[in-house]
Amino acid sequence: MPSLSASGGPVPGVSLRRVAANGIEANVAVGGHGPAVLLLHGFPHTWRVWTEVVPELVRHHRVIAPDLRGLGGTTRAAGGYDAAGLAADAEGILDALGEESATVVAIDAGVPPAFILAMRRPHRVRRLVLMEGTLGPLPGAEDFFADGPPWWFGFHRVPGLAETVLAGHEAEYIGWFLAAGTRGRRVPRDIHDDFVRAYTGSDALRSAFAHYRAAPASARQFQDAAASSRLTMPTLAVGAQPVGDALERQLRPLADDLTGHLIEDCGHIIPLDRPEELLSVLMPFLGSDGSRRARTGAGSRVV
Repeated sequence: MPSLSASGGPVPGVSLRRVAANGIEANVAVGGHGPAVLLLHGFPHTWRVWTEVVPELVRHHRVIAPDLRGLGGTTRAAGGYDAAGLAADAEGILDALGEESATVVAIDAGVPPAFILAMRRPHRVRRLVLMEGTLGPLPGAEDFFADGPPWWFGFHRVPGLAETVLAGHEAEYIGWFLAAGTRGRRVPRDIHDDFVRAYTGSDALRSAFAHYRAAPASARQFQDAAASSRLTMPTLAVGAQPVGDALERQLRPLADDLTGHLIEDCGHIIPLDRPEELLSVLMPFLGSDGSRRARTGAGSRVV
């Protein structure tokens, strides 16, 4: 089954597969050859949030971009939405596709499982790229949470509430996040419509909000990991608006080799809002001398 680009046409060299992993069937976009790069999306996205960066990545890497558990075309399971459960999904996908390790690139809701995978199973993660997410109660994000968490965190966490209130209004709700996440520039229409379809219906919304409802369990997992492990692989934290450098500050005490980078005039959905700027940071980091080259780029800091 061919996948779609932002223009609505096929993404060259990328196809969709059904991959059995950790008790679910994941919808996974796979393409290219070379070292594996695992891309983990956030809310309210599917794997297509990476559409604008995949064509460059597949030139030199094997791209593996799943829909997360319960989202897009992946099984809407009853449970397993905590960071550790999602990390097990990611590891199962790597196993099923014959990859011993990968560079893991994650945004938003993809950040928690990527972090836990790297902390618990470091031999599976060659390099780690985390963007526009936070790690619950870990120190460093106090300024970001100074006025409390974003309003939708609480709304999404109340069992049964959001999916009831939003029934019939999914397009408006998802559209708000896509406009806000690109600072009003919005995403290409076909991707917008794909995201709306993916989050329409009570079961789709329940599965999406299950990620938020598992946050207390994920928070405990972050704390346990931080108390017993470190990020030993080269790590890149990329910020924009609104998270900024909060994630970088959370990672600083835990990472042996951390580079931070802020993308100016960029909304939360970095891969769709500023794909070229993201690639200018990401591609050097993925190379064999990635740490050195990424550090010398504009806006980058070694911490």
